[in-house]
Amino acid sequence: MIDVNLGGVWKSVKGRCSSICLPRPRRVDHLDQFGSRLEDLPLYRPLRGGQHGVVGLMRTFAVELGAQSIRVNSVHPTHVNTPLLHNEPTYRMFRPDLESPGPDDMAPVCQSFHMLPIPWVTAEDISNAVLFLPPTRLATSPALPFLSTQAVV
Repeated sequence: MIDVNLGGVWKSVKGRCSSICLPRPRRVDHLDQFGSRLEDLPLYRPLRGGQHGVVGLMRTFAVELGAQSIRVNSVHPTHVNTPLLHNEPTYRMFRPDLESPGPDDMAPVCQSFHMLPIPWVTAEDISNAVLFLPPTRLATSPALPFLSTQAVV
């Protein structure tokens, strides 16, 4: 998981650097698809380590690319309504107590991670969050947690 989170971000940004290193202001957004909670939870060491590493990479890239007027930000979505979340193995993992769990059975589990009464967000919600980032040329390296999961202890 750490290899996917950190390696994927590293390769994506380094691969795009040559095409975006132009003289006008640009923005790079790291998308971390595995939850907005940047605090630690038991048994989530690889996931949380990868997420903290993504934030560290984002800050390092912000320093490295800032001289070229490239702003770097990270967006940390929560559960997203995609096949990555909605599939039978995931349902069974989170609801082993049910014989044939589905999305309705998964909703309360996902909602328990959030302060807001929403089980998951859509890809459009995440796109809107990226568009929400400040357009100012002075804003770089903020981490934008999406649908804070402070409710989980």
